[in-house]
Amino acid sequence: MTTVTSPVTSMRAVVVHGAGDVRIDERPRPEPARDEVLLAMEWGGICGSDVAYWRKGASGTAALAHPLVLGHEVAGRVAAVGAGVTGLSEGQPATVHPAQLVGPLPERLAGRANLHAHVRYFGSAAHTPHTDGGFSEFRTVPAAQVRPLPEGVDTLSGALAEPLAVALHAVGRAPALRGRTVLVNGAGPIGALVVAAAKHHGAHRVFAADLSAASLDVARRMGADATVDVSRGEELPRDVDVVFEASGAPAALGAVLRATARGGTLVQVGNLPGTAEPAVLGDLVTREITWIGSYRFVDEIDDALRALRDGLDVSPVISHRFPLDRAEQALAVAANPASASSKVMLRLDGGMVAPQG
Repeated sequence: MTTVTSPVTSMRAVVVHGAGDVRIDERPRPEPARDEVLLAMEWGGICGSDVAYWRKGASGTAALAHPLVLGHEVAGRVAAVGAGVTGLSEGQPATVHPAQLVGPLPERLAGRANLHAHVRYFGSAAHTPHTDGGFSEFRTVPAAQVRPLPEGVDTLSGALAEPLAVALHAVGRAPALRGRTVLVNGAGPIGALVVAAAKHHGAHRVFAADLSAASLDVARRMGADATVDVSRGEELPRDVDVVFEASGAPAALGAVLRATARGGTLVQVGNLPGTAEPAVLGDLVTREITWIGSYRFVDEIDDALRALRDGLDVSPVISHRFPLDRAEQALAVAANPASASSKVMLRLDGGMVAPQG
């Protein structure tokens, strides 16, 4: 008797339909078009924007107009390649650069594609139709956005190449860090990765500050030389050469500016609110501090993969792992400060993983 195995024509995806409404939907399995690659996804990391779409139906100014597949921190393996694709083969582990420019980059922004006014980003509702993310069992991706993982880098770590790229971009916005003192204010996942990126770039001494003891423990394991528990009234160090503000809390700006050395640099990594908030900014002028912003990244995802290849260990930032069918629980853990979560990961391919953390 001959058994005929039917081809897989459907897949599961984590889809947000509105505020408080996330579902595991059955969708058609896509096929790669010309110059596209089909990725069989394995791991995805939950970001603050994923949580915002789930909780509020919007992230920043991007509001849901229709259901959206979440996720832009993902990695998996090449399942098929479309016509015209070279340099990629089936079974190859890979991650994704989640940004695709819409239209030409203005000349004045040469080398700064992250500032293009129109970008389609994985798991974003900024455009209609929205750009589905990668929290699904399969996803077709333009080959130009696929980044093969170096030998020795697994897909769990590869899924964190995107947030590590954000951290490396922030470090690149500052003066050279070798031999300098650094403070990272806010030790959530991005802040903890900034700690690692600063050490990777030769910072002499890195302080990490936060309200959460659990976050500070992660920062220490990511390379922080000293930590400051703000919840216990501990004060930030003074005369720090370069400060990275990763909390996004306007109330922290006064203390952060006071911590920055005269003539030093403050890099704003955490997203500040779009509404008016009180903040003490006097030291910005009297200490002649350079205050600069840092937004997403350009091509630093390639630098992130090289850093992972060279031994930068991102595993301490992973606090929880959940299977795809428990995505709502994973989002709830990522959103709850009391859960002591750092980076919450989803296993996307149905591989056996017991909820951890």
